[in-house]
This record gives sequence, C-alpha cells and structure tokens, in this order.
Amino acid sequence: MEKLFYSIAEVSKMLNINASNLRFWEKEFKQLKPKRNEKGTRFYSEDDIKLVKQIMFLVNEQNLTLEGARQKLSQKKDHVAKQQELIERLKRIKTELKGISKALGTV
Repeated sequence: MEKLFYSIAEVSKMLNINASNLRFWEKEFKQLKPKRNEKGTRFYSEDDIKLVKQIMFLVNEQNLTLEGARQKLSQKKDHVAKQQELIERLKRIKTELKGISKALGTV
C-alpha cells in the first residue's frame, strides 16, 4: 500500500533532488502546496509529487526558466504531464534496450 503523504526527506530521496530545491520551488510555484502539521513539517501528497516531477521536467529537461515553467504549468497541465510521462517511458525503454544489448554482447 502506498503512503498518503511523504516527508520532504522522502520526496528528496525519491526524486534525487535537494530538499532546499523543494522548499524554493514551493515559493516559486503557487500550485505546489504540501500539507503542513502544527510544527510546519511538510507532507507531500501523490499530486504534489507529480507536480514536482513536472517542474523538474520543465526546468531540467526542457531547460525552461522558472517563469517559463510557471507559464507552461498554468497553460497546459495535461499536456506537460503527458509529455513528461512519455519521456520517462522512453528513458525506461532505452535502459531496457541497453541491458538487452549488453546481454546479447556477452553471449
């Protein structure tokens, strides 16, 4: 069973991103609003994590500025998500193909 909420440390480790980046992006992107407890500890939902992945995709893969990423997210949420999913799928296929190629090379 998947968790309902993840700590900032868990999300940081899961996505290989610094916690400071997550906190920074929270300030820069109004849509990113993880839940907080009384102490102010952040708890990220699955939707929050999807949004962070989309931001990472736009900033790191598409090389958009923060302003450009904000505009993309506000314009076409579904398009960005589909584009990101497609690229992630292609990366997994590429990794699989490299593994197959390596296995065939050692036969």
